Amino acid sequence: MEQTVFSRYVKSMRKQYHLTQVELSEKSGVGLRFVRELEQGKQTLRLDKVNQILNLFGSEAGVVRQIKNDMP
Repeated sequence: MEQTVFSRYVKSMRKQYHLTQVELSEKSGVGLRFVRELEQGKQTLRLDKVNQILNLFGSEAGVVRQIKNDMP
């Protein structure tokens, strides 16, 4: 897995708040494995769990619809 902008953001925020991965896992209510996979850049993650983590940092992720240019 390759780190993404998103995974680097979460890791950076975790460090800014002086949290270990274990502490982040406990405070957010998600598993340690999930935190590790998120920070490593796993491409498929449950959005509800991602938001449990982001809520600790005052952030939220959501779906962004892409508008296609091939409309008649």
